[in-house]
Amino acid sequence: MERRTKVLVVDDDVNICELIRLYLEKEGCEVQTVYNGKSGLEAFVDSAPGIVILDIMLPGMDGWQVCREIRKISNIPIIMLTAKGETFDKVLGLELGADDYIVKPFEPKELVARVKAVLRRYERSDFDDREVVFPNLVINKSTYVVKLNGKEIDLPPKELELLYFLASNPNKVFTREQLLERVWGYDYYGDSRTVDVHIKRLREKIDQPGQVWQLKTVWGVGYKFEVR
Repeated sequence: MERRTKVLVVDDDVNICELIRLYLEKEGCEVQTVYNGKSGLEAFVDSAPGIVILDIMLPGMDGWQVCREIRKISNIPIIMLTAKGETFDKVLGLELGADDYIVKPFEPKELVARVKAVLRRYERSDFDDREVVFPNLVINKSTYVVKLNGKEIDLPPKELELLYFLASNPNKVFTREQLLERVWGYDYYGDSRTVDVHIKRLREKIDQPGQVWQLKTVWGVGYKFEVR
């Protein structure tokens, strides 16, 4: 990693935490470890890390709850950890705003590669100061602000990124798999339901009669941002 990245690791397994610390410190990262969800959330607020590695099964506040709370205040990358055999709903993780997930036991080099990939995607989007403008709709990916009829509307980061991507490619049809790859940046093995859920929520917030633009379903294919 090109600069000293601050990594917050939240896992109740001390050995896992130390393994992750060992490998990421070799890459020049500054690593902070905590062992329960409540402390993880407090550490996030206090230390402002550049990325969070977050176990799902935590004492007290679980990883889902921690992810949900972080996403209320930040779009910092989150990689979820899950033990092999645990029930892990990948769609739920995506809907809550996780950027990637990895199953334990994992190869440390794979985790390092995932961290690097997620940070690259985040940094590219972080420097993207473009905005797309249509009549009565402005989407700014740099400031994470969407204005509808001149008023800001509240969108979670992944909903905004999905809307921004589609609106940046007006009238072009994308399959669910293409949207997962381009917006989430990872192949989620056919879990395309999450795209449908995000589109549904976006429509509830931005669809209005009489606009020259519309989020449109192309049956049997996918979705497009139609501009008439």
